[in-house]
Amino acid sequence: MSAGGLLRSPALRRAAGGELSGSLWRQAGRRFRRNRAAMISIGVLLVIALTSVLVPAFWPHAVEDASWENILLPPSFENWHWFGTDANGRDQFVRVFYGGRISLTIGLMTTLVALGIGVGYGAVAGFTGGRTDGFMMRFVDILYSLPLLFFIIILVTVFGRNIFLIFVAIGAVEWLTLSRIVRGQTLSVKAKEYVESAVAIGLSKPAILRRYIIPNVVGPVVVYVTLLIPTNILIESYLSFIGLGVQEPLTSWGLLISQAVGQLDTAPWLILFPATFLAITMFCFNFIGDGLRDALDPSHR
Repeated sequence: MSAGGLLRSPALRRAAGGELSGSLWRQAGRRFRRNRAAMISIGVLLVIALTSVLVPAFWPHAVEDASWENILLPPSFENWHWFGTDANGRDQFVRVFYGGRISLTIGLMTTLVALGIGVGYGAVAGFTGGRTDGFMMRFVDILYSLPLLFFIIILVTVFGRNIFLIFVAIGAVEWLTLSRIVRGQTLSVKAKEYVESAVAIGLSKPAILRRYIIPNVVGPVVVYVTLLIPTNILIESYLSFIGLGVQEPLTSWGLLISQAVGQLDTAPWLILFPATFLAITMFCFNFIGDGLRDALDPSHR
């Protein structure tokens, strides 16, 4: 049979559609839905995300409403200060959920940046091969040798402090591991018969990458992305903690924790609530990642 005939054969078309065909994706979905920890984690994350959007919009106290009469009040239901107040008399409840909005947004946006760069870069390197692959991966090795903190300091010094700079800075570093994962998967997929047939009939490299390579690396990428989001949230919290991340009047869980460190003895609630929400979010994303890993790779069950 000719290469064109091979590519048009039903069996090969099913293979070209991806190692996880439609039926396998459905089976993976059923396995994922049976993972109780992952499903509960999704529900908890949805609640946190929804309240982070709604609370700052409808709460009686605004994020920056300060009151000298309400400085360092402990948590109580009186006057709607459920999480207490900070050293400026600002309501901590609304600030925690506003900080959740910023932290979750940074986690998602930086992951999208890393996803866009890492998948494209790794797929091109693995599919092209040869000297191009070697040069591209040596460039990745060089970037790996640069500490993230050093890179952030350079960007802040050159461009100033900006929340969009955090997106770019974290995303521009976190794509490195993702590119290696995609490259390894691409090298495996490139040896498949349907890719060789597509090359034989003269299909362009961008078309092969778009139709056959990238769809077949979705499984490992999805799992890694669910683990990358909490990592990026934690990086943002660390940067805010040392003064290189989110700055007032904005706030985030990391910044709230940083501001509360000096008041652990007198106002422990200031660090308790943002740290708790940060930890819960970390656990939820990790449970979801474990659930996706088990669902997409039954051998891990």
